[in-house]
Amino acid sequence: MISFSQLGWNEFFESEFRKVDEEGACPARVVEELKDAYRVLAESGELLADVAGRLRFAAQAREQLPAVGDWVVISRRESEGRATILGVLPRRSKVSRKVAGRAAEEQVIASNLDTIFVVSSLNRDFNPRRIERYLAMVWESGANPVVLLTKADLCQNAAQRAAEMESVALGVPVHVLSAISDEGLDALATYLCAGRTVALVGSSGVGKSTLINRLLGREVLTTKPIREDDDRGRHATSTRRLVLLPDGGMLIDTPGMRELQLWDAESGLERAFEDIAALAASCRFRDCSHHEEPGCAVQQALESGELDPARLESLRKLEREMEFLERKQDAGLQSVEEKKWKKIHQAQKRNYQWRERHARQ
Repeated sequence: MISFSQLGWNEFFESEFRKVDEEGACPARVVEELKDAYRVLAESGELLADVAGRLRFAAQAREQLPAVGDWVVISRRESEGRATILGVLPRRSKVSRKVAGRAAEEQVIASNLDTIFVVSSLNRDFNPRRIERYLAMVWESGANPVVLLTKADLCQNAAQRAAEMESVALGVPVHVLSAISDEGLDALATYLCAGRTVALVGSSGVGKSTLINRLLGREVLTTKPIREDDDRGRHATSTRRLVLLPDGGMLIDTPGMRELQLWDAESGLERAFEDIAALAASCRFRDCSHHEEPGCAVQQALESGELDPARLESLRKLEREMEFLERKQDAGLQSVEEKKWKKIHQAQKRNYQWRERHARQ
């Protein structure tokens, strides 16, 4: 039997659970999201659980359904050895992205996190621009980011690349690791304390599952070698899963993301690019676009070499994406509102016609 404190239960969740008015209900933490069900950990052990119909019906968006890391309210079905998820307790933090494809919809990757490891390998996958995107997502989540540069045993200039990463991951710890030689693994202990939850995010093949297996001390998660021709990773993790570490910490493995589109990351962008925000505060004009305006501190930093043009272009690209997403969200909300009123008008019309028929009889 596992104690809830080991799973991250605290006064915040205790207070929220006291508001639940469900006879026989108890809390549990979601440890894995399957295709049509969830695995949850209750004080009595692990259970397979499905979402109650009323919760699924009441959810107006995907993000209101359970995600790995959530604390949920369950009702046990003793005769079946299963459970029903009745509700989701408020989240202290969540890391989200826009779903892949055209839909303007939020996908919660994991929740109630203390730290998020942004993992990048030191082979040809190394890409500071991609890490900037991940950091914006993580800063928005409410958790603390840490950058892990893996596969140091395959890199001749690991120290140089770590310095390059530190120049874009401002104020964020950067660790160089090798799961093969154990280089740098001891430094992770400070983030993996008992009751603390850490998620790993990054592209396929950067070594997330391998790192978790190494920290666990046994092969629990499936791993696959990268392609030799281009160093591109293969998907080894297909579901999000929370695992318990021997010393009491928790790790959430996530599938590799070939496509990371941000979701509601305005404050995350400001935090990830705080050097540019600080420069912009010194511009002559408050609404400076940082192109050709006189007295632009950002342009001056570009000319002096203080600011990398690629970093500014990265920020502009992400801002354009967020503006496009906002327009899609507004259009989506308008469409939902139009459909709602159309149904209301149709119901009113049917009701009027019914009353007219009965009045003539």
